[in-house]
Amino acid sequence: MALLVHLLAAAFGLGSWVAVNGLWVELPLIVNSLPEGWELPSFLTVIIQLANLGPLLVTLMHKLCPGRLNERAVIYFILSIGILSCILLVFFWDKTTIVAGEPHSTAFFVITFFLSFVDCTSSVTFLPFMMQLPAKYITTFFIGEGLSGFIPGVFALAQGVGMTKCVNSSQTLGNYTDEEVWSLQTEYLPPNFSTEVFFSFLAAMMCISMAAFVGLNRIPRTFELSTENLVPDTVGSVSSGLENPGAETDGEGKRSQREVEEKSRPLLVESHHSMYHTAYIYMLVVWINAVTNGLLPSVQTYSCMPYGKLAYHLSAALASVANPVACTIAMFFQNRSLIFLGILTMLGTGFGSYNMAMAAMSPCPLLRGSAAGEAIIVLSWLLFTGTLSYVKVMVGVILRDRSHSALVWCGAAAQMGSLVGSVTMFPLVNVYRLFKSGDFCNTQCPS
Repeated sequence: MALLVHLLAAAFGLGSWVAVNGLWVELPLIVNSLPEGWELPSFLTVIIQLANLGPLLVTLMHKLCPGRLNERAVIYFILSIGILSCILLVFFWDKTTIVAGEPHSTAFFVITFFLSFVDCTSSVTFLPFMMQLPAKYITTFFIGEGLSGFIPGVFALAQGVGMTKCVNSSQTLGNYTDEEVWSLQTEYLPPNFSTEVFFSFLAAMMCISMAAFVGLNRIPRTFELSTENLVPDTVGSVSSGLENPGAETDGEGKRSQREVEEKSRPLLVESHHSMYHTAYIYMLVVWINAVTNGLLPSVQTYSCMPYGKLAYHLSAALASVANPVACTIAMFFQNRSLIFLGILTMLGTGFGSYNMAMAAMSPCPLLRGSAAGEAIIVLSWLLFTGTLSYVKVMVGVILRDRSHSALVWCGAAAQMGSLVGSVTMFPLVNVYRLFKSGDFCNTQCPS
């Protein structure tokens, strides 16, 4: 039974971000098929954050009407939307419409919004639901959540995402001359299977998550008496002893009163420090989600595409592997030291800074055109995702031990950080054009 619950918890976690993660690992293929081009990721980050309407409503319900929100009904609702949206994505992902005189991927953006609504809302509903199960299944759920990026990444690797080669192409100039001009053209080889097949695979993953959630609701649960239930009885016996002078001598009563007062002082100090620790933890949550879900994803094309489509493909797919690896490490090596988590956050931020610097230098980043440059950018994205994913897991474990509401506010803080990061980057990419795109075959960089 325990193994079955572990499998169901992992499969349930799979549906939390599988749709959006699948879109990200498929971007190397579709970025050149849609009219937005290299700006497509920055559009997606903003659309995903607009979907924070879902977690906002859930958080307000918890605040204004505590205990009245039916989380199971909400989860059934959002998983149904996720399945339907993935099916629609198969048929309409490449349909464009003219908006303000320019073609845009309207259908793709609308469907992405609903998929994002599902995944964002899962941040404040899936984890609170898991609180009904024993604590050991939380880490398994996080592994499933990590697999929501790993499995689409592996599937994208099998797809091939199409390779790039430079070919000579001729063009005749004028109507009365036969003069030909030769130039290099970028040619994208077709993948092993189509984008439609990939999106069908995402729909299947959402169905698996729905089935797992149904299974978790049907498993019988046994509840053990918590030691917390014994505390009031113990306190009550002490209080009755203090209130009844005949129950003990005066000296024993004074000694008991002193012991209660002495024990209360460390609790007050601990509570005082805990307030600062909690603020520090939520600051980590906001910052990590800002850089991993907003700042860096908006410019991943500019960071990786100058090194070639293969580098972009490997960065997107292999970085997805880092998430479940970090969750697995967190299962066997749990370091809850806030100092250690702070150092790890600074290290991950350093890798993210390198990725951002290469995006700022696009289309001519460091070591462009060399195997070393491609390897470094792929490794940097891998370590950036891995280190900060470990911190995410440990923060979730720490807050899990506090309360149900702590996990709810953790999800809200995560979405707030993601929103700030995305809104910050969108004007820099799409309005001020601080990041420049190029062509792999024709961009000339100074030596």
